[in-house]
Amino acid sequence: MTEAEKSLKEYLDYLEIEKNRSLRTRDNYDRYIKRFFKEENISKPSDITVDTIRNFRLKLARSKTEEGIELKKSTQSYYAIAIRNFLRYLIKKGHTPAAPDEVELPKLPDREIEMLDARDLERILNSPEGKNLRSLRDRAILETLFSTGLRLSELCSLGRYIDLDRGEVSVRGKGSKIRVVFLSDGAKESIKEYLKKRVDTEEALFISISKQGSVMGKISPRSVERLVTKYARKAGVGSRVTPHSFRHLFATDLLVNGADLRSVQELLGHSHISTTQVYTHLTNKELKDIHRAFHARRRDKK
Repeated sequence: MTEAEKSLKEYLDYLEIEKNRSLRTRDNYDRYIKRFFKEENISKPSDITVDTIRNFRLKLARSKTEEGIELKKSTQSYYAIAIRNFLRYLIKKGHTPAAPDEVELPKLPDREIEMLDARDLERILNSPEGKNLRSLRDRAILETLFSTGLRLSELCSLGRYIDLDRGEVSVRGKGSKIRVVFLSDGAKESIKEYLKKRVDTEEALFISISKQGSVMGKISPRSVERLVTKYARKAGVGSRVTPHSFRHLFATDLLVNGADLRSVQELLGHSHISTTQVYTHLTNKELKDIHRAFHARRRDKK
């Protein structure tokens, strides 16, 4: 094991233990930085220079996937972030690689979010029909997604024994941070109806159900994605709908109705407000159109 590889292992352990990052984050950083090591023949921390970083990023910008598609700017950005954070750790440990500030992140285009129409949302929420366990579960899942703005992984990890009367649920989000989300009256009623039908002892709130109707443990993220797609099609919604679509609608619904950005940030569990600010592009669209139509036109006439 080279000195650089040893330092990387120590850094990954630090991420997992001290910074409480997920195994997925650890694996991603491991893959990004090892590719950098391999491409630039990095054997010790001092080999990480401005030139080796620039050469590597140039290779990334010119690289293509197996399907011949250019590497996305966002993916290139993940590599840059991983390298920059690794540099900070190395300097903290007394090594002398390139300065982290030398690693500039690529400028990304404004993130475009495809929004659900409110009428489409209502049709999707009303799509699960019947009083069998599967239909009741699916209705409860859809109502909970829109009511809380939960991430998919957070939804699948919810415990069965929650205080539905209070309508408050503690959620462990990214970085194991705890936050409270709130259930609407519709979500509470749907969950109550669903739980009344449950006769199993599984501790997960949302369960996987076999074709024969037996309980098979907690539901998987992939199963939730499939059921969301299923009901969107059933409702006749043409655009692509995912569990994250409900999170987008949750955020914009709050902002449009007067919620402040900091509150929405807290409800979504975003570490940085810049992540939440993407939704202001949607809510401020009308103002942006006015600015373009009048202010910019006046300037052009000069």
